[in-house]
Amino acid sequence: MSSAPGPRREPPRYLSKEEAEAIEKELLEDYRFGRQQLIEIWGHACAMAVTKAFPLPSLPRKQPTVLVVCGPAQNGAIGLVCARHLRIFDYEPTIFYPKRSPDPLYRDFTTQCEKMDIPFLSYLPTEVQLINDAYNAVVDAVLGAEGEAGEGREPCAAILATLKHVRIPIVSLDVPSGWDAEAGGSGGISPDVLVSLAAPKQCARRFLGRQHFVAGRFLPYDVQKKFELNPPEYPGTECVVALRAPRE
Repeated sequence: MSSAPGPRREPPRYLSKEEAEAIEKELLEDYRFGRQQLIEIWGHACAMAVTKAFPLPSLPRKQPTVLVVCGPAQNGAIGLVCARHLRIFDYEPTIFYPKRSPDPLYRDFTTQCEKMDIPFLSYLPTEVQLINDAYNAVVDAVLGAEGEAGEGREPCAAILATLKHVRIPIVSLDVPSGWDAEAGGSGGISPDVLVSLAAPKQCARRFLGRQHFVAGRFLPYDVQKKFELNPPEYPGTECVVALRAPRE
């Protein structure tokens, strides 16, 4: 005797840039989340997504190396937290963080990585084969939703020019660097994995990579309801979930 199927879930809502900013503002002001707290939640979730997309036994290289490229704003800070958790999960992250923020909060994240002996690169090789040979994957934490403002400025422009040509998988955090948060990307980087923070952004409709994760389980129910997010179902105690099954 077969059981009746459960109710069909509505697909997750894809947010405009203004809606994403409104959710973050509500979390900070109404729910009294701290900015450092949000960055920690998202950075941990991004590291979890990396472990799901690239489990240690599946890595092609003997050393479980991952390059984490961080920009100067919030997405870069999330990358720092991601690197720290990857180190805890027995990966070997290396960070490239050329334009360090003077914000004390971001400096704290940098100190935590330094205290855990995570190496920082002094420069990013322009010879992409050096990157391809040294690492299993690259975490793109350069621009994110702050994209348009920094894409043409150094050092971001040079970083994006290099990342466009790497052949190892790229994991982008929230919005692939160089993409418009709503319109998507044209001629920018092409990530294999996307990790949407809180909820997918409009640009994620144009994502053609292997796996798309959402890290939004922490959102209070009333926020989910107010913004009609239709979040995916998170199994067990998972804090991230894949929206799209892996493509071979």
